[in-house]
Amino acid sequence: MADQTQPENARQFSVQRIYVKDVSFESPSAPEIFRTNWEPKHELNINTKVTPLAEGTYEVVLSVTVTTKIEDKTALIVEVHQAGIFVVSGFSEQELGPLLAAYCPNQLFPYAREVVADLVTKGSFPQVVLQPINFDALFAQHQQQAAEQAARQAAGDKRGH
Repeated sequence: MADQTQPENARQFSVQRIYVKDVSFESPSAPEIFRTNWEPKHELNINTKVTPLAEGTYEVVLSVTVTTKIEDKTALIVEVHQAGIFVVSGFSEQELGPLLAAYCPNQLFPYAREVVADLVTKGSFPQVVLQPINFDALFAQHQQQAAEQAARQAAGDKRGH
């Protein structure tokens, strides 16, 4: 009979829980905004935060903020902190970064998109549907910016001596 045990270094990834950690909806120009011509400009801000909880267990929080304006008036602001608890083992340090900062937020995004759409609709506004986001590209861009900043700081330190 074959051995059913997995090697100790086997890769494991599991989602323990997905939940809304924080949510906010504001309509600072209501009710006047409802009487204006609806030609909105949407601004989207996305952030992620990774917090180790225990050995191999992480909380990942995807923060999504949508600000909608009509001309110079803010029609609505929606902020959602969608969180998940993920158990990860058997991955190298190089693999762990993209996994937690790109793959996990990608898992959370559909939930955050649904909460944003629901809140906007319940605020009596036309639905806002967030387009898919390439978290891998965002992570790569962030890594490149961090490397460039580190290189600039290193060059500055060398000139200072």
